[in-house]
Amino acid sequence: MDDAFIEAALAEARGEVPVGAVVVSPQGEIVGRGGNQTRADNDPTAHAEIVAIRAACAKLGQERLPGYDLYVTLEPCPMCAAAMSNARIARLYYGAEDPKSGGVAHGARVFSHAQCHHAPEVYDGIAADRAEAMLKAFFASRR
Repeated sequence: MDDAFIEAALAEARGEVPVGAVVVSPQGEIVGRGGNQTRADNDPTAHAEIVAIRAACAKLGQERLPGYDLYVTLEPCPMCAAAMSNARIARLYYGAEDPKSGGVAHGARVFSHAQCHHAPEVYDGIAADRAEAMLKAFFASRR
């Protein structure tokens, strides 16, 4: 999760919402990294999770990531949860909850739908206080 926080800090330094993610192989190697880059890329799909998944798939030369884990500082939105399902991520570890826009424990709850092809194991609340503080500080500085 520390590496996901590094990606979140890099995103914040670029003026993006500070969310970071990493994809980790079954051997424990980080194979994909990402921070939010929606503004930099003018791409509403460039959330940290999707950036990290794309990087991992490109590095490995494959379209799916069975057996791989994803660590992210914030509860994934419905779009990112669907991307994880399609990528066949094995385990999701996330930090802060996102009651407003989350798609795992809140809102759409993507993994609980019958239409969901694959649901990863989910571990929430990992360094949640740290993630929440980072996000609150970011948004407070914008007001």
